[in-house]
Amino acid sequence: MLKKLLIANRGEIAVRVIRTARALGYRTVAVYSEADANALHVEQADEAVCIGPAQVAASYLNADAILDAAKQTGADCIHPGYGFLSENAGFAKAIKQAGLTFVGPPENAIELMGSKRHSKIAMQKAGVPVVPGYEGPVKGNKATDDELITAAKDIGYPLMLKASAGGGGRGMRLVESDSELADNIKRARSEAKQAFGDDELILEKAVIEPRHVEIQVFADRHGNAVYLGERDCSVQRRHQKVVEEAPSPFVTPELRKAMGEAAVKAALACGYEGAGTVEFLVDKDRNFYFLEMNTRLQVEHPVTELITGQDLVAWQLMVAEGQALPLTQDEIQLNGHAIEVRLYAEDPASGFTPQTGTLHQFTPAEGEGLRFDTGVRSGDVVSPHYDPMLAKVIAWGENRDQARRRLIRALEDTTVFGVTTNRHFLSRIIADDTFGAGEATTAFLQQAFKNDPSLSPQPLTIRELALSACAFSLNNSGQEGWSNAPATVIPMKLQVDDETLELLVRRNGHTLTVSYSDEQHELQLQTQEPGLLCIIDKGVRQQCQYHRDGDSLYLQACGRSWSVRDITHQPAAGAQGKGSGRVQASMDGAIIDVLVKAGDTVQQGQTLVILEAMKMEHPVKADRDGTISQVLASAGDQVKRSQLLVEITAHEKAGA
Repeated sequence: MLKKLLIANRGEIAVRVIRTARALGYRTVAVYSEADANALHVEQADEAVCIGPAQVAASYLNADAILDAAKQTGADCIHPGYGFLSENAGFAKAIKQAGLTFVGPPENAIELMGSKRHSKIAMQKAGVPVVPGYEGPVKGNKATDDELITAAKDIGYPLMLKASAGGGGRGMRLVESDSELADNIKRARSEAKQAFGDDELILEKAVIEPRHVEIQVFADRHGNAVYLGERDCSVQRRHQKVVEEAPSPFVTPELRKAMGEAAVKAALACGYEGAGTVEFLVDKDRNFYFLEMNTRLQVEHPVTELITGQDLVAWQLMVAEGQALPLTQDEIQLNGHAIEVRLYAEDPASGFTPQTGTLHQFTPAEGEGLRFDTGVRSGDVVSPHYDPMLAKVIAWGENRDQARRRLIRALEDTTVFGVTTNRHFLSRIIADDTFGAGEATTAFLQQAFKNDPSLSPQPLTIRELALSACAFSLNNSGQEGWSNAPATVIPMKLQVDDETLELLVRRNGHTLTVSYSDEQHELQLQTQEPGLLCIIDKGVRQQCQYHRDGDSLYLQACGRSWSVRDITHQPAAGAQGKGSGRVQASMDGAIIDVLVKAGDTVQQGQTLVILEAMKMEHPVKADRDGTISQVLASAGDQVKRSQLLVEITAHEKAGA
């Protein structure tokens, strides 16, 4: 009998594993980096051990430190979560050698399925259909650049260039012509090396506009293996999943059975134990092809839990203790529909750039059929060191439309003040007609949201300006409401993004009238509580949540959120705007490549520097045409957000 579980991970997955482990009577141990000392998973565990500094290589990827923490606390089993060391065969082996139980599959299965190259070869032998491609030489080392280029001519375009190790879309490129291949090989190798420490690549024939459907499998030590339905993960951006749902609106009962049996065959072929996910591409004719097997619990496992009524972490712990699976295939039933989205601190209007900062307020919505898996709470800091996911938001319904409605409402009613998020972007996806019809493929986001103006910040309405002025006026009045305040007229300057708006605010008792440009709007204040206004707007009673941080104000009303700054009493100050030639880091991170040097001529939009942050590469581009006057960054540098990287001098005008 296992008694004490160490979770070798952080964030929402650590919190989620702790929840089930505690319910089953296990004592729990958290590990944390110095940056996570006050994290939610640390607070919720029975014990916690610091394993190193913020950098993942020195903490969450430090197997020796994690094993020392297990020894120090007397933990007898280790759950890896997902990411970090979860699919590291060496880590699983080291746990076993230390006399502890690894809550995951055998190391030989992890090693086999951790290589896209070797796993595809194994699946072909097992009779599982695979995407045609090139996995490298039959014997010997990984494929060279020249071998990949030669093989590509035989496969034909378009094709997918993929890192053999890892996942999450890193080291993956769609290549549509021979002229693009060499540069994409270079970039894919670099990204794969940064992400996984392994730059091996394979080629696959591109399946155009497929569905990405995965099967949840489970196996025990007694030869039993089952599948628990499928998850549709077709809605992706840059090959990373954005929306996951179960069951798939595209999969028929016959296809579910065929894919499920193929997934079980794949698991048995590699001597699997525990939770695993077999991922397939499905074309428009419902032909399916093996992509890879993830030898861990998936980020999107909650949708499977909600439609099966099973706790997959509990199943993992049963298997780790040597118990048989709790259900046979015939006993597994699917009920209703579940949809999950990943709420990120990122800015869709700026190329989905990850955001950092303090969560002044984080309040998940509540309601029937809703589930939030999160590792953060109000007051936490979103740091540049880790993935910027704030929560997984999951909605269950008796049918798909009910799940969609609940999820949209959950996103609109969730309050996040302090960082920009993708909340409204996610809500728009779920409400989209193509998604609603169940017709979204992997090309859906690129087709439906490419250059979509609605992703850019929308101008504030006069009503939203009035609500902003109302909240500022209440905080500045020093009184409980305005009932005793004399009638006043107040000029006010609000900064919204880079724009300054000049308002005239008239206050008379409970009534506030705001004028801006040629518009005017009137509100009546009903009640005020800390962080909450109740107002009457044209006869309709409504609420507005807000949080003030100095001169900054964050607000949310009717499913829309925005922020403003009160600069009424601030002196005007010049600032470098777009096109200044002062190219700065968009976030904290590491410089992995500098593509220009002093004296080079560049054009607006040209990539100057490659910045790596939050496990992704981000191009830093020229904001105007000109000549590079100086380069202030080198490959390997750690840089801060807004740090100056490159300066561009504008071209001299003819005749000047």
